[in-house]
Amino acid sequence: MNIDTALMERETQGRPVRVGMIGAGATGRAIALQLAGSVRGIRLAGLANRTIAHGERAYREAGVSDWRRVDSARAAEAAIGDGVPVLTDDPSVLTGCKDIDIIVEVTGSLEAAAGVVLEAFHRRKNVVLVNAELDSLIGPILKTKADEAGVVLTHTDGDEPGVAMTLLRYLRLNGLRPVAAGNIKGMVDHYRNPDTQKAFAEKNDQDVRKVTSFADSTKLSMETTVLANATGFQVGRRGMHGPSCKDVREMAGLLPPEQMLATGLVDYALGAAPYTGAFVIVHEDAPLKQTQLAYYKLGDGPFYVFYTPFHLPHIQIASTIGRVAVLRDATVAPLGGPVCEVLTVAKRDLRAGETLDGVGGFCAYGLIDNTGSARAIDALPIGLSEGCVLTRDVAKDSVISLGDVIAPCGRLTEALWREQCQRWPQQRTQTASLQPEMAS
Repeated sequence: MNIDTALMERETQGRPVRVGMIGAGATGRAIALQLAGSVRGIRLAGLANRTIAHGERAYREAGVSDWRRVDSARAAEAAIGDGVPVLTDDPSVLTGCKDIDIIVEVTGSLEAAAGVVLEAFHRRKNVVLVNAELDSLIGPILKTKADEAGVVLTHTDGDEPGVAMTLLRYLRLNGLRPVAAGNIKGMVDHYRNPDTQKAFAEKNDQDVRKVTSFADSTKLSMETTVLANATGFQVGRRGMHGPSCKDVREMAGLLPPEQMLATGLVDYALGAAPYTGAFVIVHEDAPLKQTQLAYYKLGDGPFYVFYTPFHLPHIQIASTIGRVAVLRDATVAPLGGPVCEVLTVAKRDLRAGETLDGVGGFCAYGLIDNTGSARAIDALPIGLSEGCVLTRDVAKDSVISLGDVIAPCGRLTEALWREQCQRWPQQRTQTASLQPEMAS
């Protein structure tokens, strides 16, 4: 049965997929706007946000006038049973609520989100991540834990990794051989910071650190890491090739053919029409098949570009939710161990004693690299960088290593990352431990 048909049946039968969403920032509000009543067979049943006023805003903007504030799973079940969506500042209320079918994590946080995801697994709930920050850091070990719990973990369609992966799977289904995939990116400036992005963030009602990560390549690197881990494709070089071009279809001749054929590549097109969305490159060397593809205006080959000219996370997430609920199918999830990771690179000359301010800050930007290469230099993942104190000076554009910092104690994300490294050790490399924070 098709997903849309199955969801329509659930709507008719009065048993929609009940979603509990964690996070009410700009993306969360947009998702609430769509799920609160536009999608047949899916309902936003609960919303958790640490600032209740933001959750109230999300409901209000979505046209939901009747919601109930709750502080326990039992109270949530009573409200949802009455057909009333709930609001809480405690995510465990939703993960523990038996009337929530799927958890959607959309905070963009790391430490808090990791705890929510593990709690959802413990409660045997499927999880949709709209959180490339978390997925790019510890997606593989979280996928393992989801499998052990018998639940589905997936990144979302609408975000670029999901758009690319949905297209790639469709092409693979039709007998084509994907050899590269990635984003269409308007600009990259490694040195953007919250000051330079403040006006843009305010104009678009966005978090300034989030939009900084969009501009400085960190989010791009995280998204392509999620895609690499789901496809097994590598990067051709640290930070990717990222060729500039007028049209995404030019990418067929701009990426190194030997790398595409040897390992597959994740990469990005810079400044290319249609200026948004994702692409997949396939390879076909059979002459008669090339003739057919040329006839249908796809070029002379042997590399051919397919693309989706949009990415709409707040809309396309419904497809991912439906696929999980009906087919237990992950839109995009790690194949196994990490293929790539995101390194921490200095935005400016940094001095010993400085505290790194993490993703979208003033201190560092993130660059994707192959995991083997990253582990060979003991690179500090940018997802673990916030709160780390430098023990030596680091020059602008230099990779910060694990040995260069003293890290905060007791972080769940670090423990999970270490577990991930131990489960999938990289050949001929050794993972250095982060130095523990000294007691004051």
